[in-house]
Amino acid sequence: MVSGGREEKHSTRCGHCKQFAPEYEKIAKTLKENDPPIPVAKIDATAATALASRFDVSGYPTIKILKKGQPVDYDGSRTEDAIVAKVKEISDPNWTPPPEATLVLTQDNFDDVVNDADIILVEFYAPWCGHCKRLAPEYEKAAQELSKRTPPIPLAKVDATAETELAKKFDVTGYPTLKIFRKGKPYDYSGPREKYGIVDYMIEQAGPPSKQIQATKQVQEFLKDGDDVIIIGVFSGETDEAYQLYQEAANSLREDYKFHHTFSNEIAKQLKVSPGKLVVMQPEKFQSKHESKMYVLDLKHSTDESEIKEHVVKHALPLVGHRKPSNDAKRYAKRPLVVVYYTVDFSFDYRVATQYWRGKVLEVAKDFPEYVFAVSDEEDYSSEIKDLGLLESGEDVNVAILDEGGKKYAMEPEEFDSDVLRQFVLAFKKGKLKPIVKSQPVPKNNKGPVKVVVGKTFDTIVMDPKSDVLIEFYAPWCGHCKKLEPVYTELGKKYKNEKNLVIAKMDATANDVTNDHYKVEGFPTIYFAPRDKKNNPIKFEGGERDLEHLSKFIEEHATKLSRTKEEL
Repeated sequence: MVSGGREEKHSTRCGHCKQFAPEYEKIAKTLKENDPPIPVAKIDATAATALASRFDVSGYPTIKILKKGQPVDYDGSRTEDAIVAKVKEISDPNWTPPPEATLVLTQDNFDDVVNDADIILVEFYAPWCGHCKRLAPEYEKAAQELSKRTPPIPLAKVDATAETELAKKFDVTGYPTLKIFRKGKPYDYSGPREKYGIVDYMIEQAGPPSKQIQATKQVQEFLKDGDDVIIIGVFSGETDEAYQLYQEAANSLREDYKFHHTFSNEIAKQLKVSPGKLVVMQPEKFQSKHESKMYVLDLKHSTDESEIKEHVVKHALPLVGHRKPSNDAKRYAKRPLVVVYYTVDFSFDYRVATQYWRGKVLEVAKDFPEYVFAVSDEEDYSSEIKDLGLLESGEDVNVAILDEGGKKYAMEPEEFDSDVLRQFVLAFKKGKLKPIVKSQPVPKNNKGPVKVVVGKTFDTIVMDPKSDVLIEFYAPWCGHCKKLEPVYTELGKKYKNEKNLVIAKMDATANDVTNDHYKVEGFPTIYFAPRDKKNNPIKFEGGERDLEHLSKFIEEHATKLSRTKEEL
């Protein structure tokens, strides 16, 4: 396409595209009359999928301005005036793209830039990685936005395939890996990966990790109305060495906990502690006679950051807490987890009934400190209860134990009491319970090129120490999975004579994955499980899901292939 040419990639089904069509016709007419004329084109991205992929099109309509074959993203308003003005600007022979706001870091400048920054976000990427290519325009837009702030928040990138020493130093094993650095100290980035999400997240991260409280009333509110662990550092002032240490520890846990600090003598008296102490306590509704009201750590000069973090994490949960969808991943990931399901509601009208059953759980929890106990509202977890086979139990209170490796145990429906719960937990402890596994029937004939895995056969097929296994987790409704199916069958045929290699697939919507190391967060998800490292599978990511790339992935990780690579 000639200099300054413009194209729109659309989908025939897309409503925004249909609305935009008449405006686009006007743009085409105006630019055709330009001197020299500027061609305008449109592409149905649902038909020309290879082109859409080449230009990283993920939404419709996507507008690109091509300057001597090089695409320039257009993300202004979709009006004739705005688009024509931008095209004319770019078609000027003297136009050059603005410099990138994202800093490029290498071994030579990394320390100088990173050690000097109060906060900086660094992306470790690989040039061939698909996820990195998708992130690149969003990351650059976020970098531009954040560079305008006062003070600016810099964003940087490192080509981890070229700067191998840096990648090794910061434990980069997958791409892209993003890390926040504060004065050279790394912290994991777990925020969004699109422009506005990155911007908002980094603005929040640039603020202090702990909020100051000045009134005793605030502490009373935390205790009376709080819903999560209360963490307060008590200090004499900002110059207090312990305060600096507390801030550093808070920075590494700020994702998971809300930190507070105070320099107030009144609050120190209210908490009955002297300055230089860290107080961790639970809101009143979670307190019980079986546990301390507060846990205090003396922040002596010798206390290091890890001790502070350990103190917070150790006392973050009450003996029996409230597990719910909003805190599940952050607070209740530890296994084994004993969950008691009923109508959990701490509002004024229902608090007495909620605490009555919670009290029965406390009687048992105090005797099993090695397990985490929680109550959960049955409506919040109806699909989990269904998977446990307890939906039609007829009981007001149901119980399950969620164990390591994704194993689940359901208590036989019975009128609930402390003794009943105690017997169930004891039976689990003695290994007398059978796990519940959501599974399709085991296929009678499983001799095809791709082995079908179900919940009941996951351990025997995927975790078999005698075979390498490539396993695809799919969903029947997933378009990408349907597209992959013929390729995957072809792959199975290609390796069908390999005795030590199994190509397998599993419908992850109808079967439990009975091992926590195989996380399925989207479809399709593909893992290679080497026979000698079953708990350390390698995820397929970044490459095209075609025969060539999947074969290469197998060749790279297989422990024993009978044929040589040349023959393949």
